[in-house]
Amino acid sequence: MTTHTITPPSSSTPRAVRGRVLHFLRDPQYHDDACQYWEDGVLVIADGHIVAAGDYTALSGTIPANAEVIDHRGKLIVPGFIDTHVHYPQTDMIASPSPGLLHWLDTYTFPEERRFAEPAYAAAVAGFFVDELLRNGTTSALVWSTVHATSADALFGEGQRRNVRLATGKVLMDRHCPAFLRDTAESGARESADLISRWHGKGRLAYAITPRFAPTSSEAQLASCGELARAYPDTLIQTHVAENRDEIRWVSELFPQARSYLDVYDGYGLLRPGAVYGHCIYLDDEDRRRMADTGAAVAHCPTSNLFLGSGLYDFQQSDVHRLQLTLGTDVGGGTSFSMLRTMNAAHKVARMGGYHLSALRMFFLATRGGADALGWSDRVGSFLPGNEADFIVLDPAATPLLERRSARSTTLEEQLFAFALLGDDRAVDQVYVMGEAASPVKSAAAATAAT
Repeated sequence: MTTHTITPPSSSTPRAVRGRVLHFLRDPQYHDDACQYWEDGVLVIADGHIVAAGDYTALSGTIPANAEVIDHRGKLIVPGFIDTHVHYPQTDMIASPSPGLLHWLDTYTFPEERRFAEPAYAAAVAGFFVDELLRNGTTSALVWSTVHATSADALFGEGQRRNVRLATGKVLMDRHCPAFLRDTAESGARESADLISRWHGKGRLAYAITPRFAPTSSEAQLASCGELARAYPDTLIQTHVAENRDEIRWVSELFPQARSYLDVYDGYGLLRPGAVYGHCIYLDDEDRRRMADTGAAVAHCPTSNLFLGSGLYDFQQSDVHRLQLTLGTDVGGGTSFSMLRTMNAAHKVARMGGYHLSALRMFFLATRGGADALGWSDRVGSFLPGNEADFIVLDPAATPLLERRSARSTTLEEQLFAFALLGDDRAVDQVYVMGEAASPVKSAAAATAAT
């Protein structure tokens, strides 16, 4: 097993990272001037932050004489990927066979999540999970823990140690689940508030209020979620909605007063900027209007939707209502930590609905789009001056097939499309966190085993 360690930043040594540089300022679906791209570009970095990004020739005279110059010419430099929906406790049950969502939860998910009451177990999985994110070029994430406060503590601790930007929260679940995963409205709110006080805003960490989904929270618990959201307005909110038809029928039985599944959450004040809703496959027009009006975001999770047979996200109606859209791997319902493979699936889901999802937009969704939804666009997701220098280097020659296709790419769109449709973790040549290379090294246990 390898882990990525990050060398502590040296404030005395600025850096200039040269290569093909791309980032986004807005959604290319709606704007012609959405991105900036420099074939021979450079990032100028100091103290872990972006000082400037642009054409190398234009900026070369501004690079400090003592700067370390890192040459990635021929490779593509983009902001680190942002995964807006991923379950770290489901890492070890990825690719578990099941006929559908509810069976999958009962058979695999809940028994595995039980193990996260043990701090040592949670810490071990958290370490592997963060390393897997980094190996796939994901430097920021909105992550699910379990109902146990220990699980959130473990992930926050690992995130702090690796200096990555992430948010998580203990799951809130007080009914319709195994007793060993059940909290109460009162205990869930108390433990959430305690975690917020310990971790929210500490370094690069943030807290997410996390009701699992409406069926597993009583009305009292959903009300307490709304109270937490009002008491801590700068926290994030994450949950699931309209993923599966059986789930939707269940919600309509449990909340007959609600107009729709989404309306359940709206009734408790859980639609606002910084609220990210996983899936959103079966929303109606009123739901979409409400999400757009409140600034809540969609986490589209295509590999999970295909794996569990949940359905196909409607990109056309999403665009009609200008929904704030992001991408999530949804591991372990999702089948890969790779945001490139997630783009691959998203493109195919879109095509099944008669919609063409461009590579430019896929890369926007995986970078600046996620940052916008999480309220982090002044920190990550682009190369604007002052942003944290989280970025990745993609190698167009990472595999023989990708190299062959890249050699014939005549436009930026073609090259990005090749990365999205043919790429995976092998295409991620290097990962930088706050301007420092996150280099894979053998853990002590692995080194001992090797000798």
